[in-house]
Order: sequence, then structure tokens, then C-alpha cells
Amino acid sequence: MTTAPWRDPALPAAARVDDLLARMTLEEKTAQLYGVWVGAATDGDGVAPHQHDMTADYDWDELIGLGLGQLTRSFGTAPVDPDLGARALALAQRRIAAAGRFGIPAVAHEECLAGFTAWRATAYPVPLAWGASFDPPLVEEMARHIGRDLRSVGVHQGLAPVLDVVRDPRWGRVEETIGEDPYLVGTVGSAYVRGLESAGIVATLKHFAGYASSAGARNLAPVRAGVREFADITLPPFEMALREGGARSLMAAYNETDGVPASADPGLLTELLREEWGFTGTVVADYFGIGFLETLHKVAGSPTEAAHLALAAGIDVELPTVKCYGPDLVAAVREGTVPADLVDRAVRRVLLQKCELGLLDEDWDPEPAESIDLDSAENRALARRLAEESVVLLDNPDGVLPLAPDARIAVVGPRAADALAMLGCYSFPSHVLTHHPEVPTGIDIPTVLEALRAELPDAKVTFAEGCGVSDPDDSGFEEAVTRASEADVCVAVLGDRAGLFGRGTSGEGCDVADLQLPGIQGDLLDQLVATGVPVVLVLLTGRPYALGRWHGRLGAVVQAFFPGEEGGPAVAGVLSGRVNPSGRLPVSVPRVPGGQPWTYLQPPLGLADEVSSLDPTPLYPFGHGRSYTAFAWEDFEGPAAEIDTDGSYDVSVTVRNTGDREGAEVVQLYLHDPVASVTRPDVRLVGYQRLELAPGEARRVTFHFHADLSAFTDRKGRRVVEPGALELRLGVSSTEARHTARLTVTGPVRVLGPDRLLRCEVS
Repeated sequence: MTTAPWRDPALPAAARVDDLLARMTLEEKTAQLYGVWVGAATDGDGVAPHQHDMTADYDWDELIGLGLGQLTRSFGTAPVDPDLGARALALAQRRIAAAGRFGIPAVAHEECLAGFTAWRATAYPVPLAWGASFDPPLVEEMARHIGRDLRSVGVHQGLAPVLDVVRDPRWGRVEETIGEDPYLVGTVGSAYVRGLESAGIVATLKHFAGYASSAGARNLAPVRAGVREFADITLPPFEMALREGGARSLMAAYNETDGVPASADPGLLTELLREEWGFTGTVVADYFGIGFLETLHKVAGSPTEAAHLALAAGIDVELPTVKCYGPDLVAAVREGTVPADLVDRAVRRVLLQKCELGLLDEDWDPEPAESIDLDSAENRALARRLAEESVVLLDNPDGVLPLAPDARIAVVGPRAADALAMLGCYSFPSHVLTHHPEVPTGIDIPTVLEALRAELPDAKVTFAEGCGVSDPDDSGFEEAVTRASEADVCVAVLGDRAGLFGRGTSGEGCDVADLQLPGIQGDLLDQLVATGVPVVLVLLTGRPYALGRWHGRLGAVVQAFFPGEEGGPAVAGVLSGRVNPSGRLPVSVPRVPGGQPWTYLQPPLGLADEVSSLDPTPLYPFGHGRSYTAFAWEDFEGPAAEIDTDGSYDVSVTVRNTGDREGAEVVQLYLHDPVASVTRPDVRLVGYQRLELAPGEARRVTFHFHADLSAFTDRKGRRVVEPGALELRLGVSSTEARHTARLTVTGPVRVLGPDRLLRCEVS
């Protein structure tokens, strides 16, 4: 029997797909352009916006007869034993292949924002904690492990990472972002992509683009960002993750920008993404995003019109389930109201990716690994290391930390004894298990209270909850104050409860009006401070909160951004001194709750001045973090110099650990552009390097700065390098420079193309 050309792995993928397309009917083509979400709830609380409005029941056997593009969240919809789930997915794939004429299986996708969102899978720290680590190689290693776990059960595509840059910390999804700086987001996000793709998983960048810039920090609200903000802050992380990470998919964002929804914007999804950047992978819809063109954005009058807009813009796959790309689209193509070449363009991209994944090969085999362990000891060790690196010591003015091993410690607060305090909204326990209270968590998640007792066995540790996360009941204050008054030190563990659509204080759809601590936790902290006992504030949150009310009154402040299943031991290790804190802030911590939106990327008029009564200066700036050891920055080398607009310049410093214990310093390189043709941020991050040093050890670090890194979008919309003065500042944060190098860029204005340098190399 002769093998059809599209089955022949010796042929180029394009030739195989061309042969297959020529054999397919229109119905079979469109079947490759949507997913199916089996088991998704059609009423009550969901895990996607408007899920109950947009989800319908389908006849599975009838649906798969034409083939199927994607299977949605076989593991991430309800608690499924990993071994049984893997076998069930393999069986479903065999049925899909057997039902269609061509025997093509579906692409199985899952969420993997902070680990595989599946029962009994490792819950890693959230992306904001990745940013706090300033450690891309460690994030890449984590992503590789996540990818291996996904592959072991038959999954092909992961819906991560989130590359939105924080513009307003009141937004609920701040916990899912890497931070407020596009260079940090781009470098850490690209590392995640490399790790996931190295395991054979299609990484999906989201949300493309502008989603985090929503007006008033409201989820799905319109975006009113200007051309330069969009080009210089929103887009660079995506460009970096495509070029340097090798991501093979993007997810179109829900938002509209200046009246044009991203899901209906060919300028974004085709002209920029494909024609300018050269992207050749697939673009998938955010869940129900195509249908929202009709129901929410009101730019389409029917599902078919929505499908036409989305296909024309460049969305290849409708997720999570079929609504717009189904039979009505077929009818519209036959009637001539939707061009057939739009369908062919999308299905060609889908099939090329399936070919890359081996799903068109005759020897394709869906059988999973024989032994599946989604929370291995190796995973947990990696989760612990990342959690430890991400904890930020904001303040320790009187050396209250580390705690004495035999101290009397009162642990107080609603986050101290709750395992879910460690997890973000896309962890399986927070995302799904809240709908299944009868099902155990499936993974071990030590609380801060449990971990601290284990960490300091000779200490006398008492506990009082004090209050809930967000409820107004203060009846527990009295016991909390009593416990604190009896102790040598009080550890107040406060923060967020992750949830979805208002069911938490942080997470998707959990946006806030200001940056006060949730509920009455601030009042509890007031009463604890009033006892006169030193109070160590430990924050387990998904966003920064205003702390100026207590500045100078606390013994120490420790910030952890949802640090994952090993976060309790990581925090306890910092409190005991076993772990030397090395995290740095990926977002600024405000002094007062109002005055938002604000991030550190401000031009001169965005900073404090005498013409406004509002001072936006943060209490703790971007990049800030303290240590239990000290570092000297020696032998700085950065002489005044001239470079041309295509030139480069090296700046070096030696960092020495002058303390008596091992520690990590994060050397940060900031660019200051004194005069430009458009206003520029006062400083912005253009390089960094994490250095782990033993006592007395020194390492020299050199940043190889290229003029491309000074580029910005000019008045004509071009990305340019302009001649003029520049300052390169080596600092420990965005506001504390240790050394400054002054450059003069000479020559004509240089217009950059898509081959521009994106990263500052470090040696």
C-alpha cells in the first residue's frame, strides 16, 4: 500500500500539508480550527469569563466525525487521577483519529501558568515570584520540568507564559505577570518559553496585546494606551519571547485598544506579528474571545460575523470550544460571505504545527508514560529553590530577623495557617478544587505556621488567626493581641486569597479600588504594633500593597508573592536565617493606597514635583531587596566615552561579599536618557545579573551595552537610536545607583528593524 505524501515524514512539512489540504473538504478543514471543552460547567461559577453563557452541550461522536483541532483542559477542568487521566486522554485521541477520514488526533492543551494546572501536580511560585528571583536560568529549568510533566500525560500545548507588563497594580491579574518592567518580563518570560519548548510543548504567549493596561484596572476594560506606550512597554516582551524563546503560539487578548478589539485587529495579529516580526506559528483565541466580538464588544452582529472578523485578523483556532468556527462558518463560506482562503490560511498553520508535533505521522502513538508522578521530589526541590530565591526582605532596620531559635513567637493572621495562602488563582487547588470541596488537595502544602514550628523546634510558637482575609469580623482581635503581648516577637502573616471573578482578593476578575490591605487586616496590624512587641510583617500576596501607614513601626517586612507549595518552608527559612533572602521587587511597593495607576517607568512629569499635592514616590522601589550579608561594589570601570548609533560599550564592576554568610546580590543596569525627541522614563532597566557569593568571594560582572538598547518610538512611529548624552547606572534598585557611566552617542539618527538587539549581554 502506497503511503500518501502527507503521511511521509521524509517530505518537508509544507509539502505534506499542501497534499493534505487538497484532500480535505471544507467541513474537515473548519473542524481543525476549534477546540472542544468536555465537562465544562454550563451553569454556576466557572473558570473562564461568561463560561455559563458561552458553553453548550455537544454530541461527541457527531462532533469528532470530521476531525478535531484541539482538546481543552482534559486535566484542568475537574480532579482527575493523573494515570487515569492520561489513559483517558489517549483513548479519546484514538477515538478522534478513528472517527475522521484522515486519522488526525487533536492538540491537547492545558493551563501551566505556575505549574501544570492538574490535580496532584506541583504548584510552583506564581510568575510575579519568578520576576522577584531575577533568575532566568532557574525559571527555564522550572519550565522544562513543567513541560516534561505535560508531555508525560499526552499534552501538546501550554497556555503560558503571561507577558503582560503591570501598568496598574490594582488589576487582579498582577499575580500572573512577571512585573512592571518590559525588560524583566521579556528576559524571564523568554526563559520560561525556552524551558517549555525544550520539552516539546508549544508555548503560548498571552495576552497579545495590551490586556494589562485596562482602564481603571478593571478586567476586560478598554485600553487607552498611546502609540509609544504600546510599542515600547507592551510589545517588547512578546517580541523577545518569539525571537529568543522560540514560542510557537500566541493568544489574542480580550481587550480593545482605542476601539479595536485585539481579536479583530489585523494590524496587530497579521501586519505586526507575521509580516514585520516573521511569526509562523498559530494564534489562538482567549476563551470565548471570538464570541465576545458579538456579545461584549458589539463589533459583530452574529457568530458568523465574529468568525469572519477573527479569521481576517489572524486568529487560527477558536478556544475553548466551538461556537463561531462551526457549521455556520461553513455555510457562510459556501455562500461567499466569508472568503474560503481565510479558512485555508488558518488550517494550513494548524496542520503545519500538528506536523511539527508528529500528529500527522503514521507511527503516532498517544500512549502515556508507564509511571506518572506530577509532583516528584525533583519538582518539589525546584519549587523550594525558586520560592526561596523569590522572597524579598523589604526592611529589617533593627536586625529583628533572623529570629532567635528559642524565642517566644506569636504567629498571627489569616494567612498563617491556610495552605491556599501559598497559591495563585491558576493553581489547581485555587482554580478548580474550590468547586470540589470533598476532594483532597493532592499535594503537600506546608503553611507558614507549620513550617516555622518545624524550622525552630526550640521556639515557643503560639497562634491566633485574628481575622479573615476580607470579612469585617474583628472578634478575633483580642486573642491575637493577647498572644502578641505574651511573645518576644509577633509574626503577622497577612495578605490575599486567590480566586476568580470576585471570589478572591487577587486573581482574574478580582480587581480592587485601592491598595489597602484586604478587609480589616490593616486594623489588625495596627493593634499588633500598638502592643510594643516587635512585629515582623509577612505578606503572602498577588500584588503589592501600600505599607506607608506602618513605615518605621515594624521590626521587619517580608514580601512573598504566592510562593507555591514550598513557600511555607521558604518563608520560614528566611525568618529563621537558614535562607538568606535574595529576592528583589518586580513591582514597586506604594507608600499610600491611592494615586494609582503608577509604575516606576515614569517621564519627569510622572514623578513627584511641587505642582501636585500627590506624591507617587513608592515606599520601596522596583528592584529593591535586602540581605543578611553585605556587598561591596569595587573597581568600577565605566569611563566617559563616545559611541556611534550602532556602537557598543562595556561597563564593569566587581562585587564582593563582605559578610560572614553566603548571599546573592542582583546587579541592575539602568538607562537614563537626559534629552530625547519624545519624553522618556527617568530610568529603565536594560540589564541585570544575579551573583551568588560565598563569604569573602568576589566576582566581576561586565555589561555589554549596545546602542540598540537605548532605542524608542519617535514621533513618526519609528524605533530609533538618537544621538546625544546617555547615562548607564549600576544600582541595587531603580532609585539607588552605585556607579554611573556617561556616554555620548554620535552620528545620525538610526532607524531599527526587526533584527535589533533586544538583550544586554553579560559576562
